[in-house]
Amino acid sequence: MQLRRLDGAVALVTGASSGIGTAAAHRLARAGARVFLTGRDPQRLAAAARSAGGTALPCDLVDPERTAGLVQRVLDDTGRVDILVNNAGQGYAGALTAMGDDQIAALVAANLTAPMLLTRAVLPGMLARGRGHLGFVGSIAGRLGVREEAVYAGTKAGLSVFADSLRQETAGRGIVVTELVPAVVDTPFFDRRGRPYPRRRPRPVSAERAADALLAGMFGNRSEVCLPRWMYLPIAVRAALPATYRRLAGRFG
Repeated sequence: MQLRRLDGAVALVTGASSGIGTAAAHRLARAGARVFLTGRDPQRLAAAARSAGGTALPCDLVDPERTAGLVQRVLDDTGRVDILVNNAGQGYAGALTAMGDDQIAALVAANLTAPMLLTRAVLPGMLARGRGHLGFVGSIAGRLGVREEAVYAGTKAGLSVFADSLRQETAGRGIVVTELVPAVVDTPFFDRRGRPYPRRRPRPVSAERAADALLAGMFGNRSEVCLPRWMYLPIAVRAALPATYRRLAGRFG
């Protein structure tokens, strides 16, 4: 995908040490943006930043104090953030009763609290300038619910409603709010969550394709991008016929 030129723009990409974040950082940098990459793995993040020509800012977004300071580090350097890609997230596959308090708190912090804090930090400047792009990587789990992923799905549902509410709050003020709703992306996410992806469909898509879809949506002024596109169908069925959807989900999983 070829982005329009973004010369002079400042971008902050979370979860940028691998997967969608790394791919998005590369594309933004090639378009001329000055890109700041953040992630938990300093070595992988440094490698991603070198390959993209960006600046690495290691940060564990589970810690609210570090999250709050992350944007300030960029603002102290550049005075602005024009593009925020909220990609970082954690997963967990297993029964809710098997989760510890710290695991639940970490998922909520990384998947929901951190994007809220980062967005709040960059939004005043965007509103003052009358332009800005906010991208959120959601999940089909947050729209449909997934067995034994209750906390993860709940955080992604919250992120989706946050994006919708923010879009209403900033309407007519030059801010583009875009949510990517992927089904399955081929990244280390599934290894880290404790269980490999078990299904034949939907098939995993590449991180590069997911990054292209998100950025195309952000710079095409789109509110939502489902990947693959046919995932709009189960979302629509659940919204229009919830009882029918639940019966089908109970039968087919």
